[in-house]
Amino acid sequence: MRPLNENDVTAEELFVNRRKFLKLGAAGLVANSAVMDLLAKEFMPKANLQYVKDSNPEQLVLNSFEQITSYNNFYEFTTSKEGVKYLAHTLKTDPWSIEIDGLVEKPFVIDVQDLIKKYTLQERIYRFRCVEGWSMVVPWVGFELSQLIKDVKVLSKAKYIRFETKYDDEMFPDQSRGLFAALDYPYAEGLRLDEAMNPLSLMAVGLYGKTLENQNGAPLRLVVPWKYGFKSIKSISKISFVEKEPLNSWQKSNPNEYGFFANVNPEVDHPRWSQKRERVLGQLFKQRTLMFNGYEKEVAHLYKNMDLTRYF
Repeated sequence: MRPLNENDVTAEELFVNRRKFLKLGAAGLVANSAVMDLLAKEFMPKANLQYVKDSNPEQLVLNSFEQITSYNNFYEFTTSKEGVKYLAHTLKTDPWSIEIDGLVEKPFVIDVQDLIKKYTLQERIYRFRCVEGWSMVVPWVGFELSQLIKDVKVLSKAKYIRFETKYDDEMFPDQSRGLFAALDYPYAEGLRLDEAMNPLSLMAVGLYGKTLENQNGAPLRLVVPWKYGFKSIKSISKISFVEKEPLNSWQKSNPNEYGFFANVNPEVDHPRWSQKRERVLGQLFKQRTLMFNGYEKEVAHLYKNMDLTRYF
């Protein structure tokens, strides 16, 4: 594996040559898959991050950049998945600071860019599964959460980690709606510390080699691929290490529907959505949902002897 840079992304010559192909009508005649793959790359974003590329050993089929950035749950903007990208321009990510407090040796505040510079970025191609029954495959770029936890010197009393999305009602229109807001803000999420230390837990700063789009949780979000998507909190501004299990936003909103763990489990249905099958964005037919979203080998030991119908 090697760091990927902008030289690996579609060159200008390909863009121009595609125009020539179209003029000649060749694009409709050429069946060579390698050529078609090259043409498809025109629609890729221009990379601006350096990172270690994922070899994708499972050969997961990625969703397109357009799909990943055009269908999002981000209630701070709107409850419309297709509408988020058109409202997300109000989010200003420069400057952006991250507060780290709670049960650590020295609480501190750090600029998000200074935080990112501390770590070697990696691409992680992960399945992403929403509790609503849709899914996608995303090539995230980020660093392992465990690296941050080790660096901040967590005290022994800490058992959980709590995340909080930025609260700014000028950036996030739904936060200004008070009692009529979709949720009680700021949005909060949490993990047990051993979950956070698992190598799969990622602090994402980009996708498809480019810094995160606002609608995808810029400038920093959590990605926990074996859990339903709402656990992967966006636009993080505060990280706290605590002794007691934190109450996450969806638990607080509707405790009968949402639990703390929210592990992908095809055997436990949500009251409104079956979890047995899922529809991958762009696909016509549903597919079977995998236990822990396909990451059972890596994470099942975290929940040994736990009744996962009770701790949902």
